[in-house]
Amino acid sequence: MKSTRSNDVGAFGVDVSSPYVPVGVTPHYPPPRAHINPDRDASWLKRVMPIVLAHKGIFLLSLFASFVGLAVQVQIPKEVGQAIDQGLRKNSASLEHFVLIIVGLAMVRLALTYISRLYMLKTAYRIEYDLRNIMYEHFSRLSFSFYDRVQSGQLISRANSDIRSVQMYLAFAPMVLVQCGVVVWAFAYMLSINLALAFVAMSTMPFVFIVAWRMRKQMFPVSWLIQSRLADVATVVDENVNGIRVVKSFAAEDDQLKKLTATAKRAEWANVKDADIRARWSPLVENLPRLGQALVLFYGGYLAIHGHATIGDIVAFNAYVLMLQPPFRQLGMILMMGQRASASAQRIYEVLDEQPDIVDRPGAIDLVECRGEVLFDDVTFVYPNGTPVLEHFNLHLRAGDTVALVGRTGSGKSTASRLLARFYDVTDGAVRFDGHDVRDLTLASLRHQIGMVLDEPFLFSVSIRDNISYGRPDASFEEIQAAAIAAGAHDFVLELPEGYDTVVGERGFTLSGGQRQRLSIARTLLVNPPVLVLDDATSAIDVQIEQQIHVALRALMAGRTTLVIAHRLSTISLADRVAVVDDGRIIAEGTHAELLASEPRYAEILAQTDEEAEEPTASVKPRPDLALDDEIATDLDQIRHLVADVGELRDLDDVTARPSARTDRNRGPEGVN
Repeated sequence: MKSTRSNDVGAFGVDVSSPYVPVGVTPHYPPPRAHINPDRDASWLKRVMPIVLAHKGIFLLSLFASFVGLAVQVQIPKEVGQAIDQGLRKNSASLEHFVLIIVGLAMVRLALTYISRLYMLKTAYRIEYDLRNIMYEHFSRLSFSFYDRVQSGQLISRANSDIRSVQMYLAFAPMVLVQCGVVVWAFAYMLSINLALAFVAMSTMPFVFIVAWRMRKQMFPVSWLIQSRLADVATVVDENVNGIRVVKSFAAEDDQLKKLTATAKRAEWANVKDADIRARWSPLVENLPRLGQALVLFYGGYLAIHGHATIGDIVAFNAYVLMLQPPFRQLGMILMMGQRASASAQRIYEVLDEQPDIVDRPGAIDLVECRGEVLFDDVTFVYPNGTPVLEHFNLHLRAGDTVALVGRTGSGKSTASRLLARFYDVTDGAVRFDGHDVRDLTLASLRHQIGMVLDEPFLFSVSIRDNISYGRPDASFEEIQAAAIAAGAHDFVLELPEGYDTVVGERGFTLSGGQRQRLSIARTLLVNPPVLVLDDATSAIDVQIEQQIHVALRALMAGRTTLVIAHRLSTISLADRVAVVDDGRIIAEGTHAELLASEPRYAEILAQTDEEAEEPTASVKPRPDLALDDEIATDLDQIRHLVADVGELRDLDDVTARPSARTDRNRGPEGVN
């Protein structure tokens, strides 16, 4: 897909009228070879089978090597029995050839076991690789409405421990079943040696099957409960790690520890219940074959005394019964793993079966020639949880316009920007981009034309260089540095231990809020998109740095369509036009000065939002070296007079003393602004 941005030069001297293609990264690793069967009515094994069959080559080789190795192992007791019988005869020949045969069989068994284990583990980790990639790819396609209602800990648990449970069962269960196949092979040898003794040795096996079936029925619901409660523990830990600053600021460590303890206790109960089931049934599964061994020794001894069996036969039978015990012990383990894998698979399918709400319509077109004209056409929007936000919202941004949205907290300002990028779809009306309904455009082409700087900047746990170049991984270091300089980040980056190669902590919390915001701005500056959304982008930056960034932003916004979500007067100064939002609709439009003179509600909103965003503004004195601050101080004086005229607030000090009594009925998920 190619497009053009506009017919002017960008902030870094780049001719943005030249065509470009969306950033493409050449993958270093192959994609999953297959996907989950979409048939929801199929069994969990049938649904995951395409992934297993995608690796059938090495998997079948592993199983074949395991089977042949076990067949070789079955031959060894027979050779030992024959050697013993021959050695007990008088004037017997040398036993050297038996020794050579047994050693040779052992070496073949060693080689086959190595091949079997190697390719079995390769298969296991390739299945895990595919499942993880499928899960992450699906996460990336799911809509915001899904993340609004699902806890991150639940998703982390399903993408980690649940996948591991499924992977272990898919890889190890066939191997154990092959090992159980040695039972048939060994039984055939036992029949060839002594028919009656063979049936005595196998007499306990039907009881093993019955016990294993009973254990399986009891373990499935408990296995589901274990995985669910482990996910609850992961959720608590994830929230406390991400919210550690809030926890510590309220000295709530003990309360959170109690919450974790209660959650862990519930997980402990489920695991203890699982252990109780295993303790009751596993000994029977494991020891019933040993009862068969005792019967072999008892009845075989009787046959040997009466000359119906040889000592070698008894030794061989004893070895075969011992050989049968590991598969049956593992069978009990596989039954437990199977129940946990079944529960885990169902939890994974719950996510994979979730369909995204926001998808490309059939026949959606790429946005190729982008002028940057945006129209909110009688938009009404209600969040999926039923929270109304916008109602008959109308706003027109001509190509190259810079418009500031100003309104109280919860009035729907940030929601409008989310509808523009189609993070959500409108409930009624339409958002139009260059005359196209955004629902008629492909998501990739639409979002590639929009650069967003959010009020809560997010950084990845990689180097600063990689964070800035996130939208353009192929950018040169000179371009990255230019973006950082324009965003006012270059100086503090150079002071870091490794400069641009410094790896930031998780979510960038090793940096201050203002530093994170400057890096976020640099990230957008580097992409240089035709449409900008600045969602209170300088809220955590001090005045001096803010002025530097405003210079860069003004250069970037030249010829660009820019929607500014504004809370501070300094941010509003970036805009050519101001649109006032109240109760989910535009109530007034005009320049800042026009609205101050004609719209009392605008003055009231500015007074309130200024207090919410910063220190009490009444105490801020204008600095003589910053001309913009003088303008802001003058505006604040006008606001005091206008608010006093309305009679709702006496002066700005009243605003700093008490919050607005207005009910925030428009607050939606994640704090809608």
